Amino acid sequence: MTPILEAQNLCYTYGTGTPFEKKAVQNVNFKIQQGEFIGVIGHTGSGKSTMIQMMNGLIRPTSGRVLLAGKDIWEEPKKIRAVRFRVGMVFQYPEDQLFEETVMQDISFGPRNMGLTDAEIEKRARDAAKFVGLQDELLDKSPFELSGGEKRRVAIAGVIAMDPDVLVLDEPTAGLDPAGRDVLLSEIVSYHEERGNTIMLVSHSMEDVARVADRVMVMNSSHLQMFDTTQAVFSQDKELESIGLQVPQITKIMSILKADGYPVHTCLTLEEAMEQLLPLLPRKGGTSE
Repeated sequence: MTPILEAQNLCYTYGTGTPFEKKAVQNVNFKIQQGEFIGVIGHTGSGKSTMIQMMNGLIRPTSGRVLLAGKDIWEEPKKIRAVRFRVGMVFQYPEDQLFEETVMQDISFGPRNMGLTDAEIEKRARDAAKFVGLQDELLDKSPFELSGGEKRRVAIAGVIAMDPDVLVLDEPTAGLDPAGRDVLLSEIVSYHEERGNTIMLVSHSMEDVARVADRVMVMNSSHLQMFDTTQAVFSQDKELESIGLQVPQITKIMSILKADGYPVHTCLTLEEAMEQLLPLLPRKGGTSE
């Protein structure tokens, strides 16, 4: 099966030939299949943001290739705009990019630039608003009248409305309170499940990545250090800590219990941990066997 997204010996260098030359991405290779939910983690400066910006042609690789459904996205440079409709990008704090008079106009901006009919534009905008939990009564308001969380939803809906094959999210929950973060993440998961597209989620929250990702990329010092199932990556807590990353708290706790001799294995969520720990607790009126 042809991967929906593939990197082949991907490299990018800032300031080539100057005293400030810096290799941001070096020899990155991976294949992502249609429908996967990929987490991307790495410390600040690891190269993850540069890497994801090459996925839809916002940055052109210094060397190497990005393949979308088997085709080099830079094979026809004049058509790179069409690639950006198929690989949608949501930047950190995307609400800073809102500019239209109404929420509906902002969400419709991308589809309108795709040359769709007015009816199709409206349908896509309303469907996208529904995906991210925006009520109909908000669509005629100015986006600048909305709360921070609502603005974030408008910005994400604007990308979803283009119906991309791949949705790339760079810290979509940054700056939100815990409740707002959980709601938005749940909406993204629901969208992924219903749409069946591919998602790349960049996050500093190990808990968020552990909760939603099928596989996890770990960027370190411009290299792709790991790319494996979520459980396999987070089971390597010592290696992650050596590069400045922490595993989810519940994963760390279970790792400590396992080291102390308890019959448990790596867990990514509190629910998984409870399933293992409850049978180990003393029973009422006696002790566990």
